[in-house]
Amino acid sequence: MEGKICPDNKCKGELTESKQFNLMFQTHMGPVKKEGSEIYLRPETAQGIFVNFENVMTSTRKKIPFGIGQIGKSFRNEITPGNFIFRTREFEQMEMEFFCEPSEADKWFEYWINFSHDWFVSIGLSESNLRKRSHTDDEKPHYAKAAQDIEYNFPWGWGELETINNRSDHDLKSHSEKSGKDLSYFDENTKERYIPYVIEPAMGADRTVLAILCDAYAEEDIDGEKRTVLRFKPHISPVQIAVLPLSKNEKLSEISEKIYKELKSKFRTQFDNTQSIGKRYRRQDEIGTPICLTIDFDTVEVDNCVTLRHRDTMKQIRVKVDEIEKEISKMLKSF
Repeated sequence: MEGKICPDNKCKGELTESKQFNLMFQTHMGPVKKEGSEIYLRPETAQGIFVNFENVMTSTRKKIPFGIGQIGKSFRNEITPGNFIFRTREFEQMEMEFFCEPSEADKWFEYWINFSHDWFVSIGLSESNLRKRSHTDDEKPHYAKAAQDIEYNFPWGWGELETINNRSDHDLKSHSEKSGKDLSYFDENTKERYIPYVIEPAMGADRTVLAILCDAYAEEDIDGEKRTVLRFKPHISPVQIAVLPLSKNEKLSEISEKIYKELKSKFRTQFDNTQSIGKRYRRQDEIGTPICLTIDFDTVEVDNCVTLRHRDTMKQIRVKVDEIEKEISKMLKSF
């Protein structure tokens, strides 16, 4: 094949001799590189769950169906990393191995597909930017009886967020055969012994964060000026409430700090008293803070009220100090 033109008409490049690609990172155990010291960084977190299946089941006294979840670093020697944190060689992976009776595997496969889709919607991803896609036979992993992706429409196109695999009994059977350890399960209800099937939802935490940022990011023209805002759902916003005294005046600072201390035990709260109130509003918009609470001179001299500003509508309401918590809880539900 070497020297021949690539059959892809768009490429027009010459084919080289075949080369071995290693998609796993190799390193050495110990301070001295020597024969037999080679080790590989894990490309997934799943296998650590399978080898601990019996231990977890025994120590927790779980009966099938049940799942074991894990989050941790995985490493893949990607040929073409790119698109910011979408495809990287080191990434945070979240996987669950859900063990079930073989006859119920199809039911649980559909359940976890729908559950995962609904979860992505619940954290703020638009349904119009999500889709489900079944793997064709030639792209399914070797261990999968069935596989389906949940994809997100990123600025550069559709990309995988999560794959739900029906791994059948492939892994437990393989570990059992190689180790000589019986990993079958005896069902007390049916009086049957079987090797459990596994349904595996597997997603990248980095990609999920990227999708949230893409979906939440917006730019608006407000009176001729650009406003940048992250429309996070309140339950995932890094900051839920920003306490903003109008100035550093001693009277305002005293009541502002008191309100801040009361709120921070119930909400993720930030205190900010630097720069103009307009710039502070924009700063909080850019980090996705749903509600800004402003203390002004009317608060201490006139009505004992504060101003609550809604991030998305920018509407402001006056609220009595002793009703702040109640009104904030109500407003957070409106996003």
